[in-house]
Amino acid sequence: MLGYALTALGLVLVIEGLLYALVPAQLKAMMASVQKLSDDQLRIAGVAAMATGVMAVWLVHAAFF
Repeated sequence: MLGYALTALGLVLVIEGLLYALVPAQLKAMMASVQKLSDDQLRIAGVAAMATGVMAVWLVHAAFF
């Protein structure tokens, strides 16, 4: 189980690193626009992202394992 968690963390770092390497200007612009959002908007976006991630993991697990 720990192996899956570490693999997932590694994949997150790979994807994030790709964004920084391939589109740094757009990433800076996105960070600037995120700073303009309220805490509640960020919180809602975070919960939505977590729910989407959980659903994606559940669907992949149900389909392939």
